[in-house]
Amino acid sequence: PADDAAVKVRTLIFDGYRGVLCMSIADLLCHQLRLHAVSDSPRLDGELLLAYCLGKNRTYLRAHPEKDVSPAVIRQFERLVKRRLQGEPIAYLTGYREFWSLNLQVSPATLIPRPATECLVESILHDMPHNTRLQVLDLGTGSGAIALALADERPQWLIEGCDCAQDVVQLANSNQQRLGLHNVHFYLSDWFDQVTHRTFDIIVSNPPYIDPTSPYLQQGDVRFEPLRALIADDAGMAVINVISQQAPDYLAPDGCLYLEHGYDQAPQVHRALHNRGFVAITTRQDLAGSDRVTCGRWSPSLHFSGALPLRGAVAKSAIAVAQTLTPHHCNQ
Repeated sequence: PADDAAVKVRTLIFDGYRGVLCMSIADLLCHQLRLHAVSDSPRLDGELLLAYCLGKNRTYLRAHPEKDVSPAVIRQFERLVKRRLQGEPIAYLTGYREFWSLNLQVSPATLIPRPATECLVESILHDMPHNTRLQVLDLGTGSGAIALALADERPQWLIEGCDCAQDVVQLANSNQQRLGLHNVHFYLSDWFDQVTHRTFDIIVSNPPYIDPTSPYLQQGDVRFEPLRALIADDAGMAVINVISQQAPDYLAPDGCLYLEHGYDQAPQVHRALHNRGFVAITTRQDLAGSDRVTCGRWSPSLHFSGALPLRGAVAKSAIAVAQTLTPHHCNQ
């Protein structure tokens, strides 16, 4: 019975390992109920941790609940559950997180890729022509999630990703090699400092945008993530402002800048892009209905001639998108 299994698990977890030779997968998963205290998805957390310990996937757990688990795996699972009960993110416990159907290696040196950031990938893929060879820069790439997702979807694109920390760049390169995506490479750069290419069709970034005084920093997984990748001065807008100012120097005519931002920052981001001279500025919402991604097109000749230049597939696509979107907002 489930109650008996729960007693066995509690005895094992609270009183220490007492020579129990083995327990079943179903017995161990009863322990996931305790994770209610720190997680909105305790069963999922328990399955992910046990699957990681066993070197299997979650389908295996569901197909073989009666399978016995060795004492070594039980002890490993117990240690990970205790760490999870302290709030440590599942991604840091297992070292992996899925993003855009890619299994990415992550570490405490990087942000954990989130579903909201997939809005950036969706926006770019929606806006840009499918069969055109484009050059893309991902600023502050972290684990490489955005760059790798785009590289996987558009093998003809040439993609660069940069980050200011050597261990983070090494992690992104490791993900690239493991996934076998050869149209993307990563290198060390503090934003644009070491970027040499000057005619990108797309620049994309999920920069730090949280106000350093935000109470959100004391909640959930964010407590364990690197502050340098989370916070920015000027109410979270400092880095976005820097990127908005410098991006035109690295964009081809009619190139586009895509920025992820906080749910309440769309007006400020729109203003920063507009003041720098970007046009066709639009904001998209994530799956939760929050403003999440703002895009602007850089068309320097527009400001001098007053005429809208049409320069190749990127320009035509951006113009078409702009004509179909409500100003400032569009839904996924």
